[in-house]
Amino acid sequence: MSVGQALPHDSALLHVTGRAQYTDDIPLPPGTLHAAFGVSPVAHGMLQALDLAPVLASPGVVAVATSADIPGENNYGGAVHDDPVFAERELCYTGQPVFAVAARTHEQARRAVRAARMQIDEQPAILDIRTALAQEAFVLPTQRAQRGEPHAAIAGAPRRLSGSLTIGGQDHFYLEGQVAAAVPQDDGGLHVYSSTQHPSECQAIVAHVLGVPANHIVVSCRRMGGGFGGKESQPALIAAAAAVLARRTGRPVKLRLDRDADMIITGKRHDFIADYETGFDETGRILGLAVMLASRCGYSADLSGPINDRAMFHIDNAYFIEHLAIVSHRCRTHTVSNTAFRGFGGPQGMMVIEAIIDEIARALGKDPLEVRQRNYYGGSGRDVTHYGQRITDNPIGTITSRLVASSDYHARRAAVARGNAAGGTIRRGIALTPVKFGISFTSTQYNQAGALLQIYTDGSVLLNHGGTEMGQGLHVKVTQVVAAELGLPLSAIRITATDTSKVPNTSATAASAGTDLNGMAAKAAAATLRERLVGFAADFYSVAPEQITIADGLVTIDTKQMPFSQLAREAYTARIPLSATGYYRTPDIHWDKHSWSGRPFYYFAWGAAVSEVALDTLTGESRLLRLDILHDVGSSLNPAIDIGQVEGGFLQGMGWLTSEKLWWDAQGRLRTHAPSTYKIPTARDWPAEAHVALLAAAPNPEATIHRSKAVGEPPLMLAISVFQALRDAVASCGTPGARVELEAPATPEALLDALRRIRSAT
Repeated sequence: MSVGQALPHDSALLHVTGRAQYTDDIPLPPGTLHAAFGVSPVAHGMLQALDLAPVLASPGVVAVATSADIPGENNYGGAVHDDPVFAERELCYTGQPVFAVAARTHEQARRAVRAARMQIDEQPAILDIRTALAQEAFVLPTQRAQRGEPHAAIAGAPRRLSGSLTIGGQDHFYLEGQVAAAVPQDDGGLHVYSSTQHPSECQAIVAHVLGVPANHIVVSCRRMGGGFGGKESQPALIAAAAAVLARRTGRPVKLRLDRDADMIITGKRHDFIADYETGFDETGRILGLAVMLASRCGYSADLSGPINDRAMFHIDNAYFIEHLAIVSHRCRTHTVSNTAFRGFGGPQGMMVIEAIIDEIARALGKDPLEVRQRNYYGGSGRDVTHYGQRITDNPIGTITSRLVASSDYHARRAAVARGNAAGGTIRRGIALTPVKFGISFTSTQYNQAGALLQIYTDGSVLLNHGGTEMGQGLHVKVTQVVAAELGLPLSAIRITATDTSKVPNTSATAASAGTDLNGMAAKAAAATLRERLVGFAADFYSVAPEQITIADGLVTIDTKQMPFSQLAREAYTARIPLSATGYYRTPDIHWDKHSWSGRPFYYFAWGAAVSEVALDTLTGESRLLRLDILHDVGSSLNPAIDIGQVEGGFLQGMGWLTSEKLWWDAQGRLRTHAPSTYKIPTARDWPAEAHVALLAAAPNPEATIHRSKAVGEPPLMLAISVFQALRDAVASCGTPGARVELEAPATPEALLDALRRIRSAT
């Protein structure tokens, strides 16, 4: 059986040989034009005049397009229609597209846009969260949630703390940048090749922009070179601009952003600030907590609503907080509109509670792990979240105890303390942090999926489903599911590009739900075909269905055996349909946003990590020395893929919290827009000693695909252990109980600032 085996990625050989074809590699018809954006040079202003005559006169230019050339709606916003494809009058961030040009070559297009002459009345700009709060500038209404009487609980608590935390954003830095190609069809339709996590939304938006029905637009995507959420809503802008130019010229148009343009034009992970006040007892148990969350959303809503909601959902992480108040502000700034990023607000919420737990422990002179365990969910009356969902599957105690033992946590913590007490330039820190992450789209309607399965008379199978492959191994997992259901080897099944003309109305491949949803839909399609084939064979050979088995590509009917291909041919001859669709929707989930209660998640994924770091207190440089992870994936569909996701997610999270600093200057220009100034982690940042394991014998109690659990997003938050270990190292330079004021990301500069503050407070 293919399910549960550690199999390689379906495109692994293509990846390592360079033969994997991405959107930019697709051969296009002769005469294809290449596009580029002309963008706003200011963070905020009113466009008084736009002279594109020099652009049109530039070498190779065939056409330009502005908002006036859009036949339908000038919008690429999905949930909220506040994102113009091309700015009309108000310019809202440096890098906002104002027009696009189509030329014979990519270089000609990029050179031509620089010739535009813009007359702009520059306006004051809001560039940071605190300014937006002061001016009450929000893209969406403020949200509040409360359980119990938090303010009274805080006031009556034996101990109290208050503080603030700054959490930086993050660029997706996918290896393949944003790209789309729009190819006109002879019947007035348009085929769009897009590097997108959400082909159906891309289809709908291109149709709205062109003013045509959705059935005129086909969007397809075979694979992406990474997405991480940055290709959920943002690719619609690229596809729409290419489509407008293709409609205007009647020729295929490809729009590919280079790295600088991509980073300047497209959204990031939301940066957050949090102000908190908490009351707790002498054991470290939290009695009451009040938190103000505020995020930089940028100039438009994009997905900021559900992202900030998820930060509110995950403010508890793995901890029961009986009395809790959350205020969430969604701030409007004159910067690029921030968007989905792996974890989707959950990491920011978890960062806040982990910092609070750490501060409580230091105030009490306790090991932070002791305080974490003291506050874990579990026990009578401590199994309901602040939004009313009961936790029925809680392995965090088991995960923690096993990880403490396997990592030798207590002995290592004692050794770190002894080494730091001896003084010296190099200080060490160690931390264990947990993860509880809810799996499902919090917008319930997106928890559905479809699949199309076709068996040919030679016994080969063609599979298509609504999920997109961005390197995470979704396609190989779904193929494994189909192979197991049909009783075929993996080699008999070929998976094709995600295509809106094959499976309609699909959800984004996001929320870590790609395999859960599409795997179940494909399994349903395969079960339908298997039932048809077995029913036909039972009638044809006059046997009971129970006497028929299909395994390893062979069909056994009583004592007779034949290849699967023979059964397929016989079924075709008997006019048995060999094509089926499958559909799945997640059961038992519901959410009432007005009362902030319900069951938004089908289940939770859990995990924990121990990180040990070294910090050079003279330079601020740090290194992860050792990593121990134990992560819950239920019954793994493919342990090789899942381990890869855990390791990759962790390293990406470590980059977010240690090196990936986004910086805008006083004019609102992003200055970290290339690998020369924006530092992602590399293989050299992986620790010399790492122990990464999946929780054994822990099938998902919910009826997911083969009792597996999602693994895309949850591992990223395991990297919070690195940040907390760095706090531990900084704390060793101050007096016991001193506050550690460390911003994220913990760059060398941020660490030196934290060291100065803690030493000055001594």
